[in-house]
Amino acid sequence: MKETPSFFIPRAAWIAALISLLILGLAIRFYDLTDLPLDFHPTRQMLSALKARGMYYQTLPDAPAEERTFAIQQWKFRASVEPEFFERIVAFTYKFTGEQLWVSRIYSSIFWIIGAVFLFLLARKLTSTDGALAATAFYLFLPYAVTASRSFQPDPLMVMLIIIFWWAVYEWSTSPSPSGRGVGVRGSWRFAILAGLFGGFAIFIKFVAAFFVIGGGVGALLLGRRSMFEVLKQPQVYVMSVLGILPGAAYVIYGVFIAGYLGQQFGGRFIPSYFLNPAYYLGWVNMLNLVIGGIPLMMALLGIFFFEDEKRRFIPGLWAGYALFGITFNYHISTHDYYSLPLIPIAALSLAPLADLFFKQLANLTTTRWLRFTVYCLLLTGIFMSLWSARAQMKSVDYRPEAQMWAEIGQKVDGYNLAGLTQDYGSRMAYWGWRNITSWPTYGDLLYHDDLRGAQRDFENQFAEIASKKDLFIVTDFTDLDRQPFLKTKLEQHPIFAEGAGYVIYDLREE
Repeated sequence: MKETPSFFIPRAAWIAALISLLILGLAIRFYDLTDLPLDFHPTRQMLSALKARGMYYQTLPDAPAEERTFAIQQWKFRASVEPEFFERIVAFTYKFTGEQLWVSRIYSSIFWIIGAVFLFLLARKLTSTDGALAATAFYLFLPYAVTASRSFQPDPLMVMLIIIFWWAVYEWSTSPSPSGRGVGVRGSWRFAILAGLFGGFAIFIKFVAAFFVIGGGVGALLLGRRSMFEVLKQPQVYVMSVLGILPGAAYVIYGVFIAGYLGQQFGGRFIPSYFLNPAYYLGWVNMLNLVIGGIPLMMALLGIFFFEDEKRRFIPGLWAGYALFGITFNYHISTHDYYSLPLIPIAALSLAPLADLFFKQLANLTTTRWLRFTVYCLLLTGIFMSLWSARAQMKSVDYRPEAQMWAEIGQKVDGYNLAGLTQDYGSRMAYWGWRNITSWPTYGDLLYHDDLRGAQRDFENQFAEIASKKDLFIVTDFTDLDRQPFLKTKLEQHPIFAEGAGYVIYDLREE
């Protein structure tokens, strides 16, 4: 049998290529490390930042009493959707580094890099070393992935755990039976337990991971050509299911029925009327274009057809899991781009067979060391161009001055009751200004609640409810203020209490 040509030969070449990809992937994520976490979905990142600070201050009995009380209060007051696992890791690390927000960026980046290692291992099983290296490069250097994987939120950790689950369940499905009769009839107990643990941990970290875990599990079962009767006879399937279900189920039961803080958090994520609204489908397409891009997405979908017959059964399960997820969380999938973050490793795996064919042709064409060296240089040039673009984007905006602005506002409004239209629902004010603020709804919130609950409430009643007992009204989001002419006109009837670069404070006590 003729040996399949490979571009990255010998073994040292692909190992060096993989290590280089991982180092470069980590390096670009560590660039501009100490900038404030306002570059990507700052509302979500500031939520985790406030929680981590509260946990940290709880361990500081010698901290100023007022600051310690405020920090802990903000932690307890803020909504809890997922378990505060990542925040606790960061808060624990603060004991050694002090309160440094860049700690979370290091952790998230490392999570993503670990995911890249297991993505490579899985893609290599599905295709080849060449295809696996290409899939890993796509996963690491996709522009959206670079930014999103540095964020202070549980999603990078969740994606890492999902990928490890896919790898483990695939290994389980393709491992030979103890008797040696067939493949995957009774997979390895080691991989079954690993799959159950990592799948369950992923669901525990963020419940939506269940769609991708189930999708990978279904794909693995299809891979083994098993009948339902054969599946139900396998104790390993039950072990994986129990390990996968218990952690997340325990958290949901505790949060909904015992503590009671999760009940409202599950509301508003599924809006049946959206299925008749073209904005839902256009919004979803827009999110896909932002996260993956139209051309890479098309190629990833076409790549499904290029897998070998048996291996092709695994990938559609992953895509089906994402599709079902998008239908279930129809509001968020069409408005929150990071909800499509798990699609990046799915697309990367789907591109692997196309890359494999491409590199096979290169292996046939580059018959001399000089030609192969030239191709290496071209590939490195493409990667460095992508890295330079990501670096330029990070360098283009410096968020550090915002900390000083919010601290300045906090000093000026000390002792007053506050309302305001600010970024991130007052999270920046709470974090750097150390002041609580009652947030005026954004224009997007007004549209959302109109879709969900009917017509918007009367403006005067709403203003009286939010601002009547407040002393000052802070405005820092002037773009949103321009979208709300009633509010803008109302505020202009009051004198300005203070103003500076980036903010205006109105005195609600006088007209």
